[in-house]
Amino acid sequence: MINKPDKNKVRLKRHSRVRSKISGTAECPRLNVFRSNTNIYAQLIDDVAGVTLASASSLDKGISGDTKVAQATAVGELVAKNAAEKGIKKVVFDRGGYLYHGRVQALAEAARENGLEF
Repeated sequence: MINKPDKNKVRLKRHSRVRSKISGTAECPRLNVFRSNTNIYAQLIDDVAGVTLASASSLDKGISGDTKVAQATAVGELVAKNAAEKGIKKVVFDRGGYLYHGRVQALAEAARENGLEF
């Protein structure tokens, strides 16, 4: 019998490996993405102070979309808008161990188009 590795364990291992190399500051926070089966969440995190500077999720009011990719695009636009209100232009992208494809890619591209640099 073949033992398949647990997908979430492998993702968390990938995420911790990336987290050891990148961190966010107040001037250039980390744009963290978390993807669940039904929703997607994005946070701008200052790792030095340990605080969340701005956030957005598909659970927020005003976020609507027929598909999960459309919701991720709306979340990317909203997190970029929230960052602009706080005066944040440059971020470090943390895909959370997920592949840069689908919802994660849609969120990142929408954030870029709406003014975030990474």
